[in-house]
Amino acid sequence: MTPEGIQLNDIDRQFAAFICRLAGSRDQHVEAAAALLSRGVTAGDVCLDLDTALEEGHAAGFRLESTATWCERLKASPAVGAPGEFKPLILDATGRLYLQRYWRYENELAEAILNRGEPAPFDREQLRQGLARLFPPTPGETDWQRIAALAAVTRRFCVISGGPGTGKTTTVVKVLSLLLEQAGAIGAGSALRIALAAPTGKAAARLKESISGGLDKADPGVRELIPEEVFTLHRLLGYLKGSSGFRHNSDNPLPYDVIIVDEASMVSLPLMAKLVCALRQDTRLILLGDRDQLASVEAGAVLGDMCDTGGAHGFSAEFAELAADVAGDAVEVQPGIGPLGDAVVLLRKSYRFLSSGGIGKVATLVNAGDAQGTLAACLDPALADVALASLPPAAGLAEALAKRITDGYGAYLRTETPEEAFAEFSRFRILCAMRSGPYGVEALNLLVRQRLAQAGLINPHGRCYAGEPVIITRNDYNLGLFNGDVGLILPDAENGGELRAFFPSGSGGMRKVLPLRLPEYECAFAMTVHKSQGSEFEKVLLVLPDRDNPVLTRELVYTAITRAKKSVEMLCTTELFETAIGRRVERRSGLRERLWRR
Repeated sequence: MTPEGIQLNDIDRQFAAFICRLAGSRDQHVEAAAALLSRGVTAGDVCLDLDTALEEGHAAGFRLESTATWCERLKASPAVGAPGEFKPLILDATGRLYLQRYWRYENELAEAILNRGEPAPFDREQLRQGLARLFPPTPGETDWQRIAALAAVTRRFCVISGGPGTGKTTTVVKVLSLLLEQAGAIGAGSALRIALAAPTGKAAARLKESISGGLDKADPGVRELIPEEVFTLHRLLGYLKGSSGFRHNSDNPLPYDVIIVDEASMVSLPLMAKLVCALRQDTRLILLGDRDQLASVEAGAVLGDMCDTGGAHGFSAEFAELAADVAGDAVEVQPGIGPLGDAVVLLRKSYRFLSSGGIGKVATLVNAGDAQGTLAACLDPALADVALASLPPAAGLAEALAKRITDGYGAYLRTETPEEAFAEFSRFRILCAMRSGPYGVEALNLLVRQRLAQAGLINPHGRCYAGEPVIITRNDYNLGLFNGDVGLILPDAENGGELRAFFPSGSGGMRKVLPLRLPEYECAFAMTVHKSQGSEFEKVLLVLPDRDNPVLTRELVYTAITRAKKSVEMLCTTELFETAIGRRVERRSGLRERLWRR
């Protein structure tokens, strides 16, 4: 019998049986490896590390002698090949076992990034003048936004990472200005083809808003050359209905000189691999994201691996000399740093969360894994923007949340226009760790609906109702609605008060869709922390479950806290709160080692 915590479902067992049939025998070592690999990929792993998975194999009831024996038996199997061979499973020299396609994705991504490690040509004096103009002097401290801009201009691949409010998109607007200057495009008509992209429609809309806000202070000549349109990655690459491939690939590369991707932490390994394979060799790729956020729902933790999350690194002596001469900044030199060292820059100063504020302080403590310090900060009355309250029993949850619900959602239900409704609705959101269970999204959405109906604010009858918030769960390219997009079902004054689903257009207006035409969607009073990525709310209420679950990690708590701009309240037990902060998301992958040569 499979012990608790090592659950092999029917798909895992059927996949293992399939691999054994291909191998021509039911070898325990092959069966165990295939079943655990299937389980791991479902959980977000890219591969199975045989050395660390041995105990899991024992716990799942397989008779495995040792890692060495396990490797030898796999190497002897007809279903397992070495890197470069076309076999269902690939076993590399370090004892990592991959599905064929995931080995290919990881290999292609690593090679593409490392091949872009060489510096790009640039005009040194022009860059010095541009940096001085766009980034005011900061005597006595290193300006990490300026360092990020330096890296982005001087390299064909760059990652700019940082928490909320550290100025990632602000920096990118300045980077684009510098690149346009380098290309001689300003005043002469653009010769630089630029694409802006994000993994979801919601993230694309937010990037568009951020870029537009940053352009207000930009030179008029720069503003007219930066594109207004922001693509989803699927649309950028050319989505092919019914296919896992895209129109743009290595044989038909994207026609851009610069591609900028925001919210890169949400991009899975397969999608990132397909993106880099669709780039021309001279295309610059700039990734923006928070390395400490939750990784993609799908396999991989690509941005974290690229940034070597949890590790600290310096720069090469050559880059340090460049930073001192061109930017006037001092950076730490790390002898022997690989080619990626100069391409990854972490923004360290938050302009949204003051160092004395609770949200920024708690987020920093959570990232450090300091459970006791985090708990103390949450309970500190001097930090008014964070609060920790005891989790009420499930039976008393409705009563405990009643006032919070009407205070948080009542305002948008009393507005007159869709624009006003969205402005009010975005001020508050309930976030959950789980989908199911008494403290999950499904239960909380029902609870909120009942409370608002009792207060006479909604009439939730029929397939849809006025005031219902919806979140799209399946892409619809014909309607331009994508997984994660949030809308409101409201009476449409232009159509006699008939209900329409309203969505922000990204250009400041609204677009509307007949509710019956909507793709699959869910109620969005409460949403999972995963679904909240790429969003910001003035106030967040985080509800954690009453029992432990592997999804409770410091990345989840950090992501939830940093969705709030003004205040966050957490309902949880002290024990589970500390457990979550002490647990990191660990996704098995060989990408970090390949990029950083550890």
